[in-house]
Amino acid sequence: MKTLRLLLGDQLNQKHSWFRRSQENTIYFIAEMRQETDYTVHHIQKIVAFFEAMQNFAKWLQSKGIKVIYYRLNDKNNTQDLSQNIQAIISKYKIDKFEYQLPDEYRLDQQLQQLQKKLAIESQAYDTEHFLTDREELRDFFQGKKTLLMESFYHHMRKKHNILMNKGKPEGGKWNFDQSNRNKWHQRSGKPRQYQIQNNVTSTLSRIKKAGVKTIGNIDAERFTWPTSRGESLRLLHHFCKHLLIHFGDFQDAMDSDEIFLYHSRISFSLNSKLISPKEVIDTALKHWQENKATITLNQIEGFVRQILGWREYMRGVYWMSMPGYKSENKLKNNNPLSGFFWNAKTSMNCLHHTIKNSLDNAYAHHIQRLMITGNFALLTQTDPDQVDSWYLGIYIDAIQWVELPNTRGMSQFADGGLVASKPYICSGSYINKMSSYCRDCIYNVKQRTGDQACPFNSLYWNFLIEKRKMLEGNPRMAMMFSLLDKLERHEVAAIQQRAKEFITKRS
Repeated sequence: MKTLRLLLGDQLNQKHSWFRRSQENTIYFIAEMRQETDYTVHHIQKIVAFFEAMQNFAKWLQSKGIKVIYYRLNDKNNTQDLSQNIQAIISKYKIDKFEYQLPDEYRLDQQLQQLQKKLAIESQAYDTEHFLTDREELRDFFQGKKTLLMESFYHHMRKKHNILMNKGKPEGGKWNFDQSNRNKWHQRSGKPRQYQIQNNVTSTLSRIKKAGVKTIGNIDAERFTWPTSRGESLRLLHHFCKHLLIHFGDFQDAMDSDEIFLYHSRISFSLNSKLISPKEVIDTALKHWQENKATITLNQIEGFVRQILGWREYMRGVYWMSMPGYKSENKLKNNNPLSGFFWNAKTSMNCLHHTIKNSLDNAYAHHIQRLMITGNFALLTQTDPDQVDSWYLGIYIDAIQWVELPNTRGMSQFADGGLVASKPYICSGSYINKMSSYCRDCIYNVKQRTGDQACPFNSLYWNFLIEKRKMLEGNPRMAMMFSLLDKLERHEVAAIQQRAKEFITKRS
């Protein structure tokens, strides 16, 4: 029996059981396609990274003597459509059975289900063997519960996998050390030592440009800094453990004008393309912590584990229990256009300028920059969540819809009405000043609410509370905010609204 197996661009798992069996009469298919480059406008580094990783994976398969059909973007046989490509290969090679791994994006899942119905041959879907949960685990865990509290799911995952547990209780007597992970970074804490990757990707870039693919962002094709192979990904992980884990928890929420990555691991693309697995990442970090407890405190490792074991698996579960309706949620009825400077970073607000420029230059921003700078601004200016989703999905190298959508539409934009977040994640300039160096060099005054020099986040924050009060005042976690709002003088409220209106209209 001749079998065709599909590997999508985010299914590059060398440890999958498929590769532990005989490959006789089995052909693997990997394809660069306009279907995937064009469903949103992607960062050029994101497309390059996926294509490079796919090519490297195909070479690895071939080095094992495994038959691979690899379609480049410009191959004459490439129809640029997944279903059409597969049907043509089945016909050409007289395939008897089609196999694929379950996609992590709903649209691809639906496309392959429809293809299965059309095929006249046998077909079978397999698990990707990557995640620590299956698609339905979160749905089953929260069955009958009113809220999807991530912390509860995180406790469940810690117990289930016996991670940071001591005789049935959490290591250190606490489940969560988030209170210890909110420090502002100063250079006197020591400059983070970054792992250097410099790959030449000019050939892949040229192919993408010649095809006329529309992209955003910048790239240094002779010194590409992202890992696109399993070996590079593991070296980056070990570097993080050796040099950056020591302060990861302390400064995981910190932001600085002069630092791109601070103490973050930079392994999210490697994880989301499945070059490495969450289990080996957690196991590697735990082993290093256990061997270096004298210098690496518990809050460093717990903060790292929580992001992967807790938040990443939680977001995937929310995605699969809520699709396809989730991508249309807009409970706050926001419909303003996304500010134009999201595409060029040309704004006088220093925090937004740095965060967006970093995103355009590096296809990267860490979770607080995404949540409390760009996401916060989009929410306070009451931006259409469809436009916010599209920007986040395109600009970040690790953005695949299963992880981007619930983080953006749920956590960041509160468009799901509180399914993911217990309250909108909004803030005035004071939080940004507390956690970053951005306000230091900004033309706006972070302490002023009104006036031409006032930080726009201040008036936007209070204006948002005024305009969304009817929708949000029943939320007990919003009570203090509305109590403070009620203490403002009427003339100041009017000035706040006018300032916010001017800025939403100006949007620069």
